[in-house]
Amino acid sequence: MRRPFARALALGAAAAVIPLASPAPATADSIVIGGYPVETAQSPWTVALSSRDRFGGTRAGQFCGGVVIARSTVLTAAHCLSAAVLGAPPSRIRDLRIIADRTDLLSTQGKEIPVRATWVNPDYDSSTNAGDFAVLTLASPLPESSVIPMASSADPAYAPGTAAVVYGWGDATGSGDYAHSLRAARVQVLPDEACEEAYPGDGDGKYLAGSMLCAGELAGGRDACQGDSGGPLVAQGRLIGLVSWGSGCGRPGSPGVYTRVSDVARAFGRSR
Repeated sequence: MRRPFARALALGAAAAVIPLASPAPATADSIVIGGYPVETAQSPWTVALSSRDRFGGTRAGQFCGGVVIARSTVLTAAHCLSAAVLGAPPSRIRDLRIIADRTDLLSTQGKEIPVRATWVNPDYDSSTNAGDFAVLTLASPLPESSVIPMASSADPAYAPGTAAVVYGWGDATGSGDYAHSLRAARVQVLPDEACEEAYPGDGDGKYLAGSMLCAGELAGGRDACQGDSGGPLVAQGRLIGLVSWGSGCGRPGSPGVYTRVSDVARAFGRSR
């Protein structure tokens, strides 16, 4: 069944795993399925979204990922700010913040910056996950070195076969085994035709090429998973996607689906 890749709020303000179909087996060190350890210094644009009030303090309240696109602006997935995930509108989450420059969520490395304002794409369709993006405005700016450029619609990084990397602190196995240190996985951009075949609009969801792209390996084994939502998919030094949804994690024939970043600037500009 199609599932967005966010952590969900459980009773008592603890984190729960959104149920998944059975994933493909993952290697012992895979978090971001099929992944490897990486330092935030290597991807300073990758940040964690946090609310200890909602998700507890075990992993600094992390529940989704985000990407720094301007010194005071972070992109994330729209569904990360939904009531289904947060249990309330984002304006009611008093301790919503981003964590930057912290590889290990159990450490005190880096900084935690409160979110001053949130904007959720009004055209986001929760039934298809089309337009799955939101914008966070930070209370204080990050360094310019933390900003990653966004790919335009004609960017060659969107070409099928392009090598890409996805980053996150999400589930290692699809069974609630969440990472406390940042991981990355090498994937490749897949042709729209392959994604349309994988997600034709049945119970596993519908792939819409205008606002989505997919990446991974058709044989499975490398993918984003729960808790990675809103995190970056990067190719050729540019942000091309945001972790959005998929069928299970790392399953053969079910690649991860990402918000197409070239669609974000157009939609954001039209809606503001």
